[in-house]
This record gives sequence, C-alpha cells and structure tokens, in this order.
Amino acid sequence: MPSTRKPAAAKKQRATVPRPRRELVILTGLSGSGKASALKAFEDLGFYSVDNMPVSLIPHFAELVEHARDIRRAALVVDVREGQSLEKFPAILREIRRTLPTTVVFLEASQAALLARYSETRRPHPLGREERVTRALREERRLLEPIRKVADIVVDTTKFNVHELRAYIQSKFVRESDGKSLMISSVSFGYRKGVPLDADLVFDVRFLPNPHFVPEFRPLTGLSTKVESYILSFPQSREFLDRVTELLVFLLPHYIHEGKSYLTIAFGCTGGQHRSVMIAEEVAKRLARHGYRIKTVHRDMPR
Repeated sequence: MPSTRKPAAAKKQRATVPRPRRELVILTGLSGSGKASALKAFEDLGFYSVDNMPVSLIPHFAELVEHARDIRRAALVVDVREGQSLEKFPAILREIRRTLPTTVVFLEASQAALLARYSETRRPHPLGREERVTRALREERRLLEPIRKVADIVVDTTKFNVHELRAYIQSKFVRESDGKSLMISSVSFGYRKGVPLDADLVFDVRFLPNPHFVPEFRPLTGLSTKVESYILSFPQSREFLDRVTELLVFLLPHYIHEGKSYLTIAFGCTGGQHRSVMIAEEVAKRLARHGYRIKTVHRDMPR
C-alpha cells in the first residue's frame, strides 16, 4: 500500500557568505630600528594601527579584530617599554594564533646605525636617561631575544631609509586588492585664483577651445552634457585625454611603489568652470575603469 506521508519539505539551504580574511601583525624590535615608520606603512595599507599595546591586552585586542565588523587587518607595536611583561609574550602569541592569523615582524639594525640615529634625534632610550645608549641597546637586545626567536619576519634596517622601509613593508603585506590603494583626487581649478597648493601634478587645459565664448554654454559648467560634447568635439581634446590617461596609468604604480598614499591631480583653465571641470571628471572616470580609487573636486566651479 503506497505511503500517504508527504515527503518532508526540503530544507532551505542558506547561502554561506565567506568571512573576510582577518589578519593581525605584531610589530616589535629595537628602539631606533624604524618601528614608527613601519607602523605608518601598515596604516597606509589600511591596517587599524596601535602603538605600545600592553602585552596583557593583546588577547582582548585579537578578539576584537576577530569579531569587529569594521576591522579586518590590524597592526600593533610591542617593545621594550613593556618591561618585565615581555616574558609573557611567547605564551600569549601561541594563544592568539589558535584563532587569528598573526605575523610577528621584528626590526633591528646594527649597533653603529642605532647609535647614529640616537645621536641625530637626541632622544633618550626607553630603558632610562641614566643608562648610556650603548649599554641600553645591549640590554634591550637581551630582553627582546625571546621575541626575536618567535618572529616570522626579521628585518635589518641598517641600510634602509624611511622610504625603503615603507616600500619593504608594503611589498610584504600588500594584498591583491590593495595594489591600487592610492587615494587620488582629480581637481579642477581656475588660474584666476591660483594653483591649488596641495597639487602634485598640474595640467593646464587653457589650450582647449573655451565654451565661455559660446553664449549658450556660458551659464553652464563642465558637468553639462552639452558642454562635454562641445569640448570633446575637438580632436585635441580627445587626444589630450588619451595621452594624459596613458601617462597617469604609467605613473601611478610607481607612486604606489614609493609608498605614496594620496595624490592630487589638478586641471586648470581660466575660470575653473568649463574645461577643467569636464577634463577632471573624464580623467576620473578613466582611472576608475583602471581600478583606482578616485574622487573629483571642483574648487572654483559655481555652486
């Protein structure tokens, strides 16, 4: 006799959304080895950065990184300022690595390089003003040796300048999605009010035909499709856009490699209303298609 039981309703399967990859970097090392510059490099890569984190708080911070919605990658500095608490670090590291990918980066430099840096900055060593720097550095190496042994990356910064250290950090920790992390501003302006003081690259577009002299376009701006079509109707406008885009696509990866985080590209015409506005908008669209983060700012355009 056929069964009268209705087949159980199929359970709805929820689409699983992969969790964003979390990451913690613990930056440590000798005083004067470049930890401040390295931490700034991590910050520029989008890491939530904290200096001089007490060792006892690291597990709580790691838990925050693991569960916080607005923190994906974090970097913190632990160094000799912690004193005797440093003895707990290896055990704490083992604990947090059970649940959170954690990388320890240890910076060091030669004794001569560290002494030269202290001589230039005239800052006291964290182990005390009374201690001679030479003796303090030796003691610091001894205290940090257990941490150095558990480090994933040991970096000798003896021959690094600030820019080279930043580039090294970025090369090690940049993600594929961070490759174009440079924040770009495409700015229009009018030469009547001067060149923007924060401009890194300036292009003068006053050689293009001026819509101001067309009565129909005079009250409009470069955001108008009519003005855009008028400017683009001239071959020199299209050629300029092609050439400047090609130049910028060549330049931008080199700026990123050198550790630059922000870049302002300024386009100027006479009044900052028509040509510069239209060109700034079009260049922004083209760079966005190449994957760059870019915003437009029209300094002198009528509101």
